[in-house]
Amino acid sequence: MIFGQVTNPQEINFALPPDHGQTKEVLQKSNSTLNNICVGCAKWNKTDLKNFYPKGVKDELVYYSAHFNAIELNATFYNMPTKEQVLAWVAKTPKDFKFFPKITNSVSHYKRLINVEDTVAQYIDAVSHFEDKLGMVFLQLHDNFKPKDIDRVEKFIVNFPKSIPLAVELRNEEWFTNMQAANHICTVMQECRVSHIIVDTAGRRDMLHMRLTSPSVFIRYVGANFAGDYTRLDDWLVRLNEWKTAGLENLYFFVHQNVELESPLLAAHFITQMNKQWNISHTIPKTLV
Repeated sequence: MIFGQVTNPQEINFALPPDHGQTKEVLQKSNSTLNNICVGCAKWNKTDLKNFYPKGVKDELVYYSAHFNAIELNATFYNMPTKEQVLAWVAKTPKDFKFFPKITNSVSHYKRLINVEDTVAQYIDAVSHFEDKLGMVFLQLHDNFKPKDIDRVEKFIVNFPKSIPLAVELRNEEWFTNMQAANHICTVMQECRVSHIIVDTAGRRDMLHMRLTSPSVFIRYVGANFAGDYTRLDDWLVRLNEWKTAGLENLYFFVHQNVELESPLLAAHFITQMNKQWNISHTIPKTLV
């Protein structure tokens, strides 16, 4: 994941900012407790997932899903999924495994949310076959998709089927400087119980907005390939514990790296510390190191 990569990560202030003022209000409205935790990586292929697959593994997804309980499914961004492909993935994974498929780029990048009803319907028809294994789908807007087109985003969110959990990632810097636009679209997300994706990456600290719009938090953590990546995960557990106490219902945490070398190791560290602090027994992925 090259987005947000920097040359000298040791020069970045990785401290987590304070919560946005609306986050506490959103969590206080929750009537549930945190009992749904999904932690995973962004890919399951051997080429990218270093320090994980032992020799002799024939089916990567089967092995991956025996160690992790979720995957941030980026494959659906590049190619529209089919019913047959979805059913094949479902058949290879345990009953409690969850998929978080990214909405195809024909919707977000090529058509830029214009006249996408048929394409979205095709996508929804395919991913609906995940059934209970569907965690949440997510829309990632192009870096140059700005608040001037906020009406398109609002229309997309409002019209998206409420039966399919949705998260949205806003990338352009103006979404984090134009407070009028930010407040408006976050209000729309909050009303529709759509999650506002938080991205923790070195070169874009503005995307670490700490503004929850639903009691489900979707975090895309991007390691910067330096020793501080582990400390950053520890800091996240402190914040997540606060949100857990406040009313967080669902935690979806996905680990990336700018250069994929140790995402499984980072995930294993995060889960190990989470288990200790919360006295739970979430499966810790077995790594080669």
